[in-house]
Amino acid sequence: MDQRMSIITLGVSDLKQSRSFYESLGWEVATEQQSEDIVAFNLQSFVLALYPREDLGKDADVEMSSSANPSFTLAYNVNSEDEVDRTINEVRNVGAKIVKEPQKVFWGGYSSYFSDPDGYLWEVAFAPDSKVEKDGSFQWE
Repeated sequence: MDQRMSIITLGVSDLKQSRSFYESLGWEVATEQQSEDIVAFNLQSFVLALYPREDLGKDADVEMSSSANPSFTLAYNVNSEDEVDRTINEVRNVGAKIVKEPQKVFWGGYSSYFSDPDGYLWEVAFAPDSKVEKDGSFQWE
């Protein structure tokens, strides 16, 4: 199996609300995506999909949890502390809940967390030893 990921699908409680939230961040729904049952956003090298939690559980043949704080985070890395601050202010202005204000962190970087309408945590981080390239790609250094 190749070391890559194609799609991350978030099970959401209200597809319309979640779509609106991510669109308010400036994200655009994939133009090829025709279904009203799933929402897909093309990212740099993979897709973030939103799908009703109950239907996702049926598809995987499991019961999906609706924990307020899932046990994983999604990260959006930037190239400076100022970019962390600007990004958090942007998401704050569209109504995101800021879970942790921007601050220096134990691993030597600077980060903050916000949550989407279903409680999925997004970290906005500056890692001084890594760089986000012009094309948006990021590799852990």
